[in-house]
Amino acid sequence: MSIGVAVKALVVWFAILVLAVLNGLLREKVLVPNFGAIPSMVLSGVLLSIIILVLAYLLVSWVGGQGSRQFLLIGVGWLVLTLIFEFSFSLSRGAELSKLVEAYTFKGGNLWPLVLVVTAVSPWLAARLRGLL
Repeated sequence: MSIGVAVKALVVWFAILVLAVLNGLLREKVLVPNFGAIPSMVLSGVLLSIIILVLAYLLVSWVGGQGSRQFLLIGVGWLVLTLIFEFSFSLSRGAELSKLVEAYTFKGGNLWPLVLVVTAVSPWLAARLRGLL
């Protein structure tokens, strides 16, 4: 993978990060007060998955990867960056590791594991849908 592709993939991941934070704010400030915790978690997870897929679809040509292997590698990179960010940010704010691990279950309507799968496969899927593969 060229440096240019890696940098562009990183830029897209930062956009995903910003939109994920905004999605979390939307969930906590609007959805939870209006719909309750569990429906809000489900809706937020579905919304974030859609956001990631749409962003990947719109920007996969710009990123410029080539071949299934490279698009899968970009997705795995996004997944790793997401996990590093999630654990680093949460632990630095005093979150307990047991609470973090709990987020990787479907408890309470949490779709975070699905969001992670979508994150990992979205560059490849977007490339397939755009006819790049």
